[in-house]
Amino acid sequence: MNDSKKYGFTTTILHSDRQKAIEHGSLHKPIHTSVAFGYKDARELAEVFQGKKPGYRYGRQGNPTVSALEDKITRMEEGLSTLCFSTGMAAIGALAQALLRAGDHVVSSSFLFGNTNSLWQTVNAQGANVTFVDATDVANVEAALTPATRIVFVETIANPRTQIADLARIGELCRQRGILYVVDNTMTSPYLFKPKQVGAGLVVNSLTKSIGGHGIALGGALTDTGLYDWSAFPNIYDNYKRNPVQQWGMAQLRAKALRDFGSALGPEAAHHIAVGAETMALRQERECANALALAQMLQADERVSAVHYPGLPSHPQHALAKELFKAYGSLFSFELKDGVDCFDYLNRLKLAVPASNLGDTRTLVIPVAHTIFYEMGPERRASMGIAESLIRVSVGIEDTADLVEDFRQALDA
Repeated sequence: MNDSKKYGFTTTILHSDRQKAIEHGSLHKPIHTSVAFGYKDARELAEVFQGKKPGYRYGRQGNPTVSALEDKITRMEEGLSTLCFSTGMAAIGALAQALLRAGDHVVSSSFLFGNTNSLWQTVNAQGANVTFVDATDVANVEAALTPATRIVFVETIANPRTQIADLARIGELCRQRGILYVVDNTMTSPYLFKPKQVGAGLVVNSLTKSIGGHGIALGGALTDTGLYDWSAFPNIYDNYKRNPVQQWGMAQLRAKALRDFGSALGPEAAHHIAVGAETMALRQERECANALALAQMLQADERVSAVHYPGLPSHPQHALAKELFKAYGSLFSFELKDGVDCFDYLNRLKLAVPASNLGDTRTLVIPVAHTIFYEMGPERRASMGIAESLIRVSVGIEDTADLVEDFRQALDA
C-alpha cells in the first residue's frame, strides 16, 4: 500500500498497520503485553526518556499495540496525532486533568451524555468553572464566553435526545477567539463525520462504541487535528514547550493524563478495537439504514408521542445533519404516549436487548430517565428534555425487516 496515495476510508483502515514494519510479517499488529521496554545501551534509554529519540519507556505512557491503534484513529480523523485512553470518559477527563487550572472556564453543551455531564459538575466543584448552554445556537456559546474560557466542548449528536450543536459556527467563533474547540465525535464516528472540517482542535472518540463496535473492549481517544495553535493556550508547562509548538498539547496530555494519572489503554483492548474498526464503515451503513427505518415506523404509530432522530424531516436540526453528516447515526430515542408503560414495552421486545452500551452490533434499548439519567434528578432531566417515558435505542446490524417487526409487535401486544 502506497501511503502517499489517497485511499478510501475502509481501505485505509484495513492496511494501516502495514504502513510500519510488523514483526514476522503479521497482518495485524501483535499484542505486546510487556509493560517495560529494555535497551542494550543505557544512553539510548536516557534519550528516549528525554524525548530526544523515539521509543517506549513504560506501558502507562505507550505500547506498540496501542500506538498502532493511535495511528489508525489519526488516519480516520485526518489528524496530526492521537492518544488512547482506558475509556472514553478517561479521554474526556484528560482534558481537565492535563489542560485546566483553578479559575479556568469551560463552555459546554447542556445536551450531554450523562457521565460527561457528571464529570463537568465535578470539575466545576474543584475550581474550574463550567457553564452549560444550548449549543444548537452559536449565540448561546458566545454569550457564555469569558476572558478565562479555555475550552468549548460539544457533542456532534447529543445522547440521548439527538440535538445537534451549531458545529461550524461554534468552530469559527473559537477560531476567532483563540479558544480550544473540543468535539466529541462518538455519536457520529469518524466514518460519518470529521470534526476537523468544522474547526475542532481536539476530537474525542469513545472507542468502546462504533469504532470497536462489538461491545468487547473499553477505550477512548483524543485526536489533535493540527488546527489549534497551542502557543495561544496559556496552561502549557515549560517542560513541553521544548517540543515543536504543534506538539505541545499532546505532549502535556501524554504526561499529565497518561503518565501521572494512569488512564492508559491496555494492549489486549487496543487489539480488539483495532480489529473491530476494520468493519466500521460496513456496520455503520447497515445500522444507520436500520435506525431510519425504525424511526419512520415509530413516528407513524399513534401510540408513540415523539421520535428524536436527525434523519426525520421533523427533527429541528435535520437540515444541518443532512449538510454535515454522511448519514444520520445509529442512535435515536422515542417517547410513548400516556398509558403505554415503557417497561412493559421493553419487556415485549424479542430481539432488542435492554442494556446500556452504544454502537454494538446488536440493537440495545434502555429506559433513560430510570437508569443512565436517574442520578441527576427530575429537574435536571426536564431541563435536558428527558421525558420519563423516553427510550433510547442503539441500533445494530440485524436484518431491517426483523427489527421493524420486533418494535411493531411490542406496540401491538
